[in-house]
Amino acid sequence: MGPRLAAITGASSGIGAATARRLDALGFDVLIGARRLDRLRQLSEALSDRARSQALDVTEESSVAAFAKAAPDCSTLVCCAGGAIGADPVAEANPDEWRWMWETNVLGVVRTVRHFLPALIRSGNGSVVVVTSLAAHQTYPGGAGYSSAKHAAAAVMDTLRLELVGQPVRVCEVAPGMVESEFSLVRFGGDTARAEAVYRGMKPLSPADVAEAVAWVVSRPAHVNVPRLDIYPADQATATAVHRH
Repeated sequence: MGPRLAAITGASSGIGAATARRLDALGFDVLIGARRLDRLRQLSEALSDRARSQALDVTEESSVAAFAKAAPDCSTLVCCAGGAIGADPVAEANPDEWRWMWETNVLGVVRTVRHFLPALIRSGNGSVVVVTSLAAHQTYPGGAGYSSAKHAAAAVMDTLRLELVGQPVRVCEVAPGMVESEFSLVRFGGDTARAEAVYRGMKPLSPADVAEAVAWVVSRPAHVNVPRLDIYPADQATATAVHRH
């Protein structure tokens, strides 16, 4: 059997980029996809010559189909594409922001998994990992749009695991707590001060910490599945219980 092929969505930054680096270092052939082609090229150049990159927008059916077509021998799929916009209370919810979050975090996962499943099954030892969030299992004020989308993504993974039992595909959800990346900067529309305040006084996870968890999951023996892996910084106990030094 040749090198394993891992396809990674949302690979232009943060957890997706860190996962690409980690799996590449473990000897996987890596196909990385995201919308920001300049970032993808930079990452691809920093990886081994086995790595490939391709434009990917998980909200577009044709883009996801083309991405999957480029990886007919894929055995590992890691879905990192997603994100949050805004932090308004439900009473002030912006339907357009909610629609984007659901389109990206939920339907984006569904599209990607659906297109990759035939290859994953053919591989005889496939893995699907979806990076959700602590918000997939807890709620917090101002987070209804994001947490509802991530709750839905978690439900999709739980259902998929039931539907694939007996098939050679493992299904795992990795749910991180606070991770210092571009997440908050995007959420707050580029407001650097507001984004930095999220992590002030505490030590968050790094994207590399989460990538290490993903790598551990997909590197288990074929008979071992990790249905869900929660990974929090030591300074965080829940979505709202955070110790700040």
